Amino acid sequence: MEATVLSVGKSVLNGALDYAKSAVAEEVALQLGIQRDQAFIRDELEMMHSFLMTAHDEREDNKVIRTWVKQVRDVAYDVEDCLQDFAVRLGRKKPCWWHSPRTLRERHRIAKRIKELKGKVEDVSQRNMRYQLIRSSAGSNPSSDNIVVRSKTARTTMSGNYEALQQQEKAKANLVRLVNSKVEERRVLAVWTESGRDTGETSVIGRTYDYLKRKNKFECCAWINLMHPPKLEELLQTIIRQFYLRYLQEAGEATPGYQVLRKMSMMKEDCLVDEFKKYLDHKCYLIVLNDLSTIQQWEQIKPCFPDNKKGSRIIVSTQQIEVASLCVGSEVAPEHMQLFADQTLYAFHCKGVEQGTASMEPLSSINTATSYGNNSVEQESLTRTETIAAAFKESEIIGRVDEKANIIELISKDSQQLKKISVWGMGGVGKTTLVQDIYRSEKVKGIFDKLACVTIIRPFSPKELLRSLVKQLEDPRASERNETPKASERKEPSLASILGGSKYLIVLDDVSSTTEWDDIQSHFPTTETGGRIIFTTRYESVAKHCSGDEGERYKLGNLGDKDAKDLFMKKVFKDSVNLDGLDPELVEEADLILRKCNGLPLAIITIGGFLASRPKTYLEWRKLNEHISAELEMNPELENIKTVLDKSYDGLPYDLKSCFLYLSIFPEGHKISRRRLVRRWIAEGYSKELCDKSGEEIGNGYFFELVERSMIVPTQSLIRSSKGVDSCQVHDLMRDIAISKSREENLVLRLDGVHRLHSQGTARHLAIRNRNSEWDEGELESTVDMSRIRSLTVFGEWRHFFISDKMKLLRVLDLEDTEGVGDHQIKQIGKLVHLKYLSLIGCNITCLPNSLGNLRQLETLDIRGTYIVMLPKTIINLQKLNYLRAGDRKVHGYEEIAEQSLRSRLCSAIGVSDWDDEGNTRMVCTLCCCCPPHISAVCLDRHGVLAPRGLRRLTTLHTLDIVNIAKEKTVLEDIKRLTQLRKLGVSGVNKKNSQKFCSALAALNSLESLSVISVGQLGLSDCLDWDDKFSPPKALKAIRLHGNLSKLPEWIQQLKNLVKLRLSNTRLEDHNAVIRVLGELPNLAILCLWNRPFQGGEIHFQEGSFRSLIVLELDFSGFKFVTFEQGAFHKLELLLLSVFYQEIEAKLSRLEFLPSIREVQLDVLIGGYKEKMPVDVDKQRFLEEAKERLKMDLLDQLSRNIKKPILKVT
Repeated sequence: MEATVLSVGKSVLNGALDYAKSAVAEEVALQLGIQRDQAFIRDELEMMHSFLMTAHDEREDNKVIRTWVKQVRDVAYDVEDCLQDFAVRLGRKKPCWWHSPRTLRERHRIAKRIKELKGKVEDVSQRNMRYQLIRSSAGSNPSSDNIVVRSKTARTTMSGNYEALQQQEKAKANLVRLVNSKVEERRVLAVWTESGRDTGETSVIGRTYDYLKRKNKFECCAWINLMHPPKLEELLQTIIRQFYLRYLQEAGEATPGYQVLRKMSMMKEDCLVDEFKKYLDHKCYLIVLNDLSTIQQWEQIKPCFPDNKKGSRIIVSTQQIEVASLCVGSEVAPEHMQLFADQTLYAFHCKGVEQGTASMEPLSSINTATSYGNNSVEQESLTRTETIAAAFKESEIIGRVDEKANIIELISKDSQQLKKISVWGMGGVGKTTLVQDIYRSEKVKGIFDKLACVTIIRPFSPKELLRSLVKQLEDPRASERNETPKASERKEPSLASILGGSKYLIVLDDVSSTTEWDDIQSHFPTTETGGRIIFTTRYESVAKHCSGDEGERYKLGNLGDKDAKDLFMKKVFKDSVNLDGLDPELVEEADLILRKCNGLPLAIITIGGFLASRPKTYLEWRKLNEHISAELEMNPELENIKTVLDKSYDGLPYDLKSCFLYLSIFPEGHKISRRRLVRRWIAEGYSKELCDKSGEEIGNGYFFELVERSMIVPTQSLIRSSKGVDSCQVHDLMRDIAISKSREENLVLRLDGVHRLHSQGTARHLAIRNRNSEWDEGELESTVDMSRIRSLTVFGEWRHFFISDKMKLLRVLDLEDTEGVGDHQIKQIGKLVHLKYLSLIGCNITCLPNSLGNLRQLETLDIRGTYIVMLPKTIINLQKLNYLRAGDRKVHGYEEIAEQSLRSRLCSAIGVSDWDDEGNTRMVCTLCCCCPPHISAVCLDRHGVLAPRGLRRLTTLHTLDIVNIAKEKTVLEDIKRLTQLRKLGVSGVNKKNSQKFCSALAALNSLESLSVISVGQLGLSDCLDWDDKFSPPKALKAIRLHGNLSKLPEWIQQLKNLVKLRLSNTRLEDHNAVIRVLGELPNLAILCLWNRPFQGGEIHFQEGSFRSLIVLELDFSGFKFVTFEQGAFHKLELLLLSVFYQEIEAKLSRLEFLPSIREVQLDVLIGGYKEKMPVDVDKQRFLEEAKERLKMDLLDQLSRNIKKPILKVT
């Protein structure tokens, strides 16, 4: 596990190194004569970076290293900020700037600042040497410097001893906490140290034992140093003597207990065991068994200690990690505690009843791969065997009946082939519990000859995993007939030989990487005997790999609302209680708790178990709701939620950790656009160009890896984006993890105007959520260090003081859908010279200021959904701009904008634009001034914006969407020169410019996405019918055509790589011919037919067509009948249907012939053609009856489909 401080430190150092190595930094150093200082900073940062890249080998909770890494991080921030500032200043000036006498003071300031940075870097580096944080390589001789350091550190021996005592006290406290849990059942705690020495282990247990004896929590206490082999009679007599002595000290000889103990001390083994158990049966006891060496010893001793439901505890000390794991029970949750720099203690404990059995996943990984300087610690690997005894009864699993039945059906299929089933989902969703419940079911036991269930513990060892499987699968009576030989003499049978000829079921729980399966799969038999292997994993990529092409993958999602409520009520009230029948205020608080849990069984069970022991009042529950984040951090009874979710976070690579923590910027329940997130990651430096991959490709990879790891939840899939997922949300509890860790690292500061800061925040990212809150301008400035802010995101209403002149390093300004942002609020935007990302989506802005041209670092500009008609001429100065999206302007609300203000802005924009002739300028100016604003906007086409001449200078532009090409004569020539374009959207295509548009399109060889829009009666008619010489870009993967088209362009059928096609308002004739052409496109996966795509009233999808289509979005506008012929849509999984109420009688037929369909969504829309609604029929009732008829018809067809798809109606 890598600490968050290391991950953030690595990420920040990456950015600082990029600037330190840049040509700009070298140029600055050369001009100022400080090349040695610049080289020193660069080289030291490289050394620090190298250290951090290997620092995960150190203990992540070493306080000295953590402190030093934070100092490295802060210095790296300073270096990056300063060097970037110098780079921006140099980029804004002409080459002669450095030689101007007027800038000598500025040059001196920069030189002085670089020397200050050098001093900071040098101090941090020397601090590292002083405390020996970086250790010498293996086998090397210590340098003289190291000898000096050791002479200094010899004087700190006393301090080191004090630190060791502190660590022992911390370990003792953790062990006491485990012992003091509220579980009434007898609990076994096994303690193992990875160093192989028992000094620290015994010391910690001894301190814990003495502390608990003093507290008098237990009636009987005994400490036993085991003999090898142990003799049961002597062991019991030793325990009795310790009980006896305690009675003498505390109660005296007159007590009945004293007499019983004295009598037992004279018994022989035959009677002693029974009497001893009878005595303990009414006592709360604490027993320490020191130096247990084999699991056979434990099986011999264990029956002597009854589970009397009085909170008794047994602490086992062992040097064998497998013994520690197996002796505590079938579910193990390892918890590690640091004692010294080279020793880590692990406490294995069985889960208590308060944690529930319905969905808990064992914390089954121990990250023990450590390396300390010259000493490499050989780690003993373990694969924990989960013994499923006959005494276990099947646990009741709430809300998983269908999932259980489906998986049992998969493994029960009568097939001799080996079948592999992967069950995957986020941590805490109940994968392990569900699979183990299936494994223990009597139905499954009756199907298979041999069964084994193993959970993997890290570090992974194939040898130990196979050994554990063999132990479970071997005949248990074989080990009883002979004594177990020594490991060197024993020849274990192979897994293949044991499973050969048998029908078997193997469960491999908590697989975390593809290599874990690759390392063992060759040991399974190749003969086909009907074997089944079930994997559980958190990662979709691992699930795909393990199950293979022929296997099955089953994603386990969160519980539905009803099941979540049932589970919660059962945990709180211990029986079935109707939540709706309780106090309304209590119900309201319960709903808030369940909303926070969002169907995650782990959270529901743990919080429900916690509330079960609390007063069932709305005040008690409200207190939990108001402070749930703090409770997760501090309350031991809820720590399991955080522990399991922390495991998912800890498993992320360092670059993904920074990306995940960045999500804490967004409010609870907020839907986050993938493009928005990726563009922001790029601006922040989290996603950078690497080898032949762009920053956007890297960022998309990060996004989908977070999806696969179940860290984020996709909220809209397949239809909007050819990449599959276009937005996400973060589970509330995972978001709490992100908030907590980003707060620790001063990464994100979140303000809402309600919760006040008591000290100055030094975070790099500021997120403000303002919903009618009362803000104090002075308090905000005094509590937030604005000079360090790199990103500002505002949700809700704008206040003028949210942005400050001190934000000179601001890279990201995201005001998407922020209310109250108008032209005046962005007038000074040109001062933010470091800005790389600017989003004004949905703001009430009519024009961009000319000062926009000062933002030479700007890479992303998104102004969709505003009132902007034309881009300023100065935009051509933004030569780093690679992502520009505009258009889709607001139509409603123009009346609320002052007409004179809008007219003056439009005239001003046109006046400064470089129009070809005076007549065009006068015509457009007159149109804008004399027509009402909303009419002039429509005339100028609300889908696109006018662009100035010179757009070709933006050579790095890869996304340009949507530009109006109807008015400006040179814009198509400019577009033709933008050879890096991958996404292009244009409006205003007509017969006059269609040939030039064709020529421009043919030159864009990298183009992957094209949107062509034309409004009006003519639309796109005869605009895309280019001659046979035209060859469309071969890389095209997505096309959107909007406007009257009449005939499908012939060049469409040349697009062999086309993945997504959207036709809207095209009114194509001869629709059967169109369907035939589209059905033959080999890679078409998404087809959207919207708003009268065809003139015909019936459509037939023919046999053999659309072999690759996965998603079909169909609008019923103009259709009377839609038929799916057998043999069409071989891979179709999702069918999205939209219909207006006046066309709700339209029919679909033969849905039963869709062989892969899994879901049908029906959306009934209200609107349009109101005159067709019968006047004498209640509108709502008419709609509901029509919806019900269509719904029943669809259900009838889907019921005959072999895939049994689901139907969703909205």
